[in-house]
Amino acid sequence: MDAKSQMHILVVDDSVVDRKVLERLLKNSSFRVTTADCVKTALEFLGCKDGNTPTKTPMVNLIISDYSMPELTGYDLLKRVKESPALKRIPVVIVSSENIPNRINRCLEEGADDFLIKPLRGSDVSRLCSHVLPLL
Repeated sequence: MDAKSQMHILVVDDSVVDRKVLERLLKNSSFRVTTADCVKTALEFLGCKDGNTPTKTPMVNLIISDYSMPELTGYDLLKRVKESPALKRIPVVIVSSENIPNRINRCLEEGADDFLIKPLRGSDVSRLCSHVLPLL
């Protein structure tokens, strides 16, 4: 198996269409993908049930999250991941259809590894890989 096929990416987006597009782009590049439709579901997948910190690091190499979602945003997810001793080493990439400099800067200052503007394209996959392949 090559490094890509061993990489597991968690995609978090409330839009079914955006989730499917990103999932297809990543799977076409041989990545293993798990999707979540909201931050709460993503946190549960990461082992943070009822707001608790996970006791072990989940087997996820990258989290890609939409910024704008109901209830909790991608920024909220980013903060939870980076504040958790068990999760903080997982790279987080935030995506958004809105190019708002203050939002982008805030996410990067809070620890996001990158901020991409939708719609994502196949060329963005290699940019995403640069955040995780050195970790494998």
